Parts: sequence; structure tokens; C-alpha cells
Amino acid sequence: MSLEVLRKRFEAEPFAKKLGIRLKELGEGFARVEMEVKEEHENIFGYAHGGAIFALVDAAFELASNSRGMESVALSMNITYTSPAKRGDVLQAEAREVSTTRRTGLFEIRVRNQEARLVASCTALAYRIRRKGA
Repeated sequence: MSLEVLRKRFEAEPFAKKLGIRLKELGEGFARVEMEVKEEHENIFGYAHGGAIFALVDAAFELASNSRGMESVALSMNITYTSPAKRGDVLQAEAREVSTTRRTGLFEIRVRNQEARLVASCTALAYRIRRKGA
């Protein structure tokens, strides 16, 4: 699938729409997405829920891992939350491919707020289930 088709499919994805996740940049092995933290993203303490932050990370990973035209799925994801995000923060998740083989891709994803403070980091492994053009 081309980058343009991938972009259109993501922009129509119901889950991303529901959370307000927007695609900012897409290239081979790379994606940047963003989301403003709103009340519906908050946990019981008034900070961004870990699940909301993870969804942002997963969206960046989904795009970056599928950006080479091969359908890919997550094998594993390991996330570390480093600082809280609050309502009004604009979070950006940037996914970069750091290693690739015929069947797998290793990605690093970083989430930062509008002040460039690190909110979360993730290492993720993708499995390519179909060859390019299949």
C-alpha cells in the first residue's frame, strides 16, 4: 500500500478519530502523530491516562511499521512513562524504524509535549504478514 493510501486509511480510522489523533508527518519507516489531552483522556488523578498515551504511541507505530507497503502487526511493545501530561497539553508521538529484516521491524517511539518534555518512550517490534504488493 502506498503512503497516500495509508494516510487516507488512517484518517478514516474510527478509533483515531474518537481520540482526536491527527497525522502530522509520514515517510518510509517514520511517522509523527499528535493529540491534545482533553477531559475524556484523563485518569482518576486528572492526568492523561496511560491508555490514551499508549493509543497515541500505537498510532505512530501502526503508521511507521506499515509505511513500506507491507502489512504489519505488533509482536510486542514495551512502554515507559517518564512524566505526566495534563489537559491542554499537545502530545506528539514520533516513531522511527531502527532495524528491519524481511519479516520484522524494530521501532522506537517517543512522546513529547508542546515544551519538548519527554512523556513516554517505547520500543516496538512489528511482524510483516504480507510481502510488498501481495
